[in-house]
Amino acid sequence: MPNSQRTRPGPHSAVLPPARTRFLRRALACLAAALIAVPITMLSTASPAAAETNPTDASKFQGVNWARVGDNFVQGDVVPEGLNSSDSYDVVKAKANAILSGFQSTLGANTVRLPINTHSVPGTTWGDKYTGAIDAATAKGFKVILSYWEDEAASGGKITNMATFNSMWDSVIGKYGSNSLVYFEPMNEPHGYSATDWANVAAKWITDRPSVPKNRIIVSGPDYNDYVTTVCADSRLDGTYLSLHHYAFNQSAKTYDGFVTDLKNKVGTCGARTILDEFGAPMDTGLNYNDATSTDNFVRYLRADTDSVRSLGMGAVYWPALGGKPTEGRTDGHDWYSLFDLKGSGTNLALGVRNISGIDRLKYAWGSDPGSHTSILRNVGSNGCLDVPLGQDNVQVQVWAQCWGGDNQKWTRTPSGQLTVYSGTNQKCLDAWGAIKDGTVVGTYNCNGQDNQKWRFYSDGTIRPIVNSDLCLDRALETSKVQLWSCWGGNNQKWQTS
Repeated sequence: MPNSQRTRPGPHSAVLPPARTRFLRRALACLAAALIAVPITMLSTASPAAAETNPTDASKFQGVNWARVGDNFVQGDVVPEGLNSSDSYDVVKAKANAILSGFQSTLGANTVRLPINTHSVPGTTWGDKYTGAIDAATAKGFKVILSYWEDEAASGGKITNMATFNSMWDSVIGKYGSNSLVYFEPMNEPHGYSATDWANVAAKWITDRPSVPKNRIIVSGPDYNDYVTTVCADSRLDGTYLSLHHYAFNQSAKTYDGFVTDLKNKVGTCGARTILDEFGAPMDTGLNYNDATSTDNFVRYLRADTDSVRSLGMGAVYWPALGGKPTEGRTDGHDWYSLFDLKGSGTNLALGVRNISGIDRLKYAWGSDPGSHTSILRNVGSNGCLDVPLGQDNVQVQVWAQCWGGDNQKWTRTPSGQLTVYSGTNQKCLDAWGAIKDGTVVGTYNCNGQDNQKWRFYSDGTIRPIVNSDLCLDRALETSKVQLWSCWGGNNQKWQTS
């Protein structure tokens, strides 16, 4: 209605006498002054928490995918690497504790994305035990993203049995709907739908579950989570998080700027709601992801993605930390994008970092300082430091009682896994001399890039050669000389950086 009509007295309007009008104006003025003095929060009829109905801050998701070996698409139990479908709930929880502790200590991660399917949710044989992993994560303060990978309820990126699909999610919501650390991603990569049809499916999933706060729902982008602009623009999905996947392997080579532009076009103005919950690059080829001048396509891609995540305020959940599709030619059957190698038996599990510069880029995306990789290596069992005898070249290294921080005690980790140090007057590499077995001497030698000069740091404090990670860098108890020996858990095989 126009202002002139709204303010003009109508035929039945009462006109107040001037004295009454002046009194009313004074009263209203006093009331206005009083209201101005009242804090805004006191004027709200809702609590402060209720006033923020659906706050979304995607940048708080800083984590990794923990996947099944062979990928999560399986017509049966989906069992992440390191677990076994025969494990009990307590064993699953204990194993998960060890693995999650590794994610925390090596990365500072606060989020883990876990797969579910119709065989792997509360109320199923494996699912009841699998909850041990979810419970272990939330007990550590992790945010847990539960994402559905298609099995009997879906095919070709489309839900084919809606009743089974809904029953699965009802079981999950019934168990974890009241846990504020658990988030729900209704379907991973819904590529069987058009953008419009997928938005309709997602909107109905939300409508059917009014008890779930919208800011604990993560809606995948259309196709293979390829872009989020359409789901972001759909008002029915307001208040939810959005999920994007972005890789280099499925597109042509690009410059750094080309990858930045590609990602930004797929996010649009929705960065604060978007979690990049799948992205990754090779971690077992020694690429240096810290090299801003690199012409390698994977390096340009990963730098572009991690820089963009940070600048746009997005979340970042790397694919994969463990598990994934084994890459042809990898002797231990791992996904070459995987951040970690998993070692140990039973519930005594440890994670080994494949490429320290990959860890750096992930931390950078999260706004963390990766720090320096030149450090003193202190032996836990003796409190002495890994040391090259002064003035000597190509010599067996030792543990020296005095940690004085000289160049002969400063070790630098490289993306390829080498450990460099000044030995004599030249930079040398830590080298396993001869056949890799119990008692092999470890010393310095000219850096040549061979595998016997490549080492992997594990979350249990051990340092192991990549050619035989069942052996550990070991301080000989009698001589304090350093050798290789079968890993047995002793403190003489554990090292701390400082």
